[in-house]
Amino acid sequence: MKASIVILCLLCFALTPLAASHGRSVQGVTFVGRIQAGDATLTLHNAALLRYLKVIKAYVAALYLPKGVPPQRVLTDVPKRLELSYLVSIKGDDFGKGAEPVLRRNLAAEELARLRSRIDRINAAYQDVKPGDRYALTYLPGRGTELALNGTPLITIEGADFAAAYFGIWLGRRPIDDKLKNDLLGSV
Repeated sequence: MKASIVILCLLCFALTPLAASHGRSVQGVTFVGRIQAGDATLTLHNAALLRYLKVIKAYVAALYLPKGVPPQRVLTDVPKRLELSYLVSIKGDDFGKGAEPVLRRNLAAEELARLRSRIDRINAAYQDVKPGDRYALTYLPGRGTELALNGTPLITIEGADFAAAYFGIWLGRRPIDDKLKNDLLGSV
């Protein structure tokens, strides 16, 4: 009996770090605490809900960064991942339409023109989503930004400049939603 209690206590202590690294749930959507992207280990920084027009629960987003990278450096040339789990259906063509005004708000006309062909390529890769589907944008320095749907890579777009601009849709100076940005970049 005494040995069983000791083993149970040891098992509880052994599982404690595992429980802490499990991740987080928002609106019933769970994100793992850590992912491997190429050679980079990315840790869940935060997850948050986006409400469209402050009423419609559109998606839950999770931001992953390497350990030790402060969230203020998210748009620099560091590995990162933004995972979006959808709560509503969205047509593939609507992703580019939604991104365009935010890109225009955050980028100078010359920069937008320089990135145009790459923006058009990623917009063309988007597919329709239904509730429960997940898009992931993963940037790795030297490789580019990969867009994946439900774990299946669709396209990789080269350039740290592209990554900064595109992640800026959610995390830039004038993002798609200030509350979402603040929640993702804020402390856990």
